[in-house]
Amino acid sequence: MQICSLLPSATEILYALGLGDSVAGVSHECDFPPEAAKKPALIQPRLNLDVTPGEMDRQVSDLIARGESIYLVDSDLLASIAPDLIVTQDLCHVCTASPDDLAGALTRLAKRPQVLSLTPHTLRDVWSDIHRVGEATHRRRDAQALTLALEQKVATIQMEAAAAAKRPRVLCLEWLDPFYVGGHWVPEMVALAGGIDVLGAAGKPSFKVTAEQVAESGAEIIIVMPCGYNSARAAVQWRSFQVPDAWRGLPALQNGQIFSVDANSYFSRPGPRLSDGIAILAHILHPEIFPAHSAPPGSFQPL
Repeated sequence: MQICSLLPSATEILYALGLGDSVAGVSHECDFPPEAAKKPALIQPRLNLDVTPGEMDRQVSDLIARGESIYLVDSDLLASIAPDLIVTQDLCHVCTASPDDLAGALTRLAKRPQVLSLTPHTLRDVWSDIHRVGEATHRRRDAQALTLALEQKVATIQMEAAAAAKRPRVLCLEWLDPFYVGGHWVPEMVALAGGIDVLGAAGKPSFKVTAEQVAESGAEIIIVMPCGYNSARAAVQWRSFQVPDAWRGLPALQNGQIFSVDANSYFSRPGPRLSDGIAILAHILHPEIFPAHSAPPGSFQPL
């Protein structure tokens, strides 16, 4: 089976199901496992990625306002691969290519492939998508085994976190200019790790908030998780960020409880490593219960 994956989370799922050899094309962001980055890239962004968060937001807004796609699909490469299955998404058109971006390229294929579109909003949806990929690739048992292992890992963290004396108030900043808070599965991850997400809405998209809303949130811990950034890059963004004076009264700033995380690997992508993201949050929120080695190396840092 020839498979093209147009989103990093799907590529991770495919490899986790033992289908790496069948993956014939990926997106420009598919970098895990490392061997996935060696596959031909089928899509490229029409954005200058080496800019400030504010400029990135403006580029995206301008393209959307003009009704233009953010991504370019390499139709010739897709035709040469002649895939049996294409995995894409219709959750966030800013993150990667959608079925609409594929439409023109598909008309050039001699044989129309199956297109599997993943649109998760919750952790349960993510686990369900693993089953859907398993069904489409005839790896049903592997998908069942993978989701069972992930569910058990998360359940163990939830049970241990429930023993904590307090559930801290957590603010998850998904973007710094403008301010966005993490949505979809992120508030759920915070809750499972033993915290209370003060502004995010579980199962709903991330959304823009004001500096005043942040100031009034009473956040005791701030997680800096710009979408698509690793921990080091998120730390650079935070350190170059001018913290509003109104935030100075937040317990998180007063007590130095601010952390950058590798959102690109463990929070932004709806794949198997979300379970690791919950482990990272559990350590940050309750280090007395969860030792440092419970979080992957380099996955977070205090700011």
